[in-house]
Amino acid sequence: QVQLEESGGGWVQAGGSLTLSCAATGDSINRYAMGWYRQTPGKDRDFVGVSVPPSGRTSYADSVKGRFTISRDSAKNTLYLQMNSLKPEDTAVYYCAEVTPGSQKPKNDYWGQGTQVTVSS
Repeated sequence: QVQLEESGGGWVQAGGSLTLSCAATGDSINRYAMGWYRQTPGKDRDFVGVSVPPSGRTSYADSVKGRFTISRDSAKNTLYLQMNSLKPEDTAVYYCAEVTPGSQKPKNDYWGQGTQVTVSS
């Protein structure tokens, strides 16, 4: 099973940008549909977006479409989430995970520690 470690979160003002990283070990991320989810206290994790190999085709939740971009670096075995035009409602803990092909659901119940993103108004 691929092991995942998220990083890159922090505090940013509304309208700003952040790039999150998800470093994978144990297997190549290019074998899997990989995506990002986010969670706020007391709520379920929400799907943010997914990248599907081998083309890297992406799809996103409506709430982030046009502002967030998922990419992969095969050499570093790392998934990225570029977040632009951030809004206070983007504040959450962000997680990367393997995504069930053809859906927005995670493939399994494995989650890393996540990375906190806080957007101030």
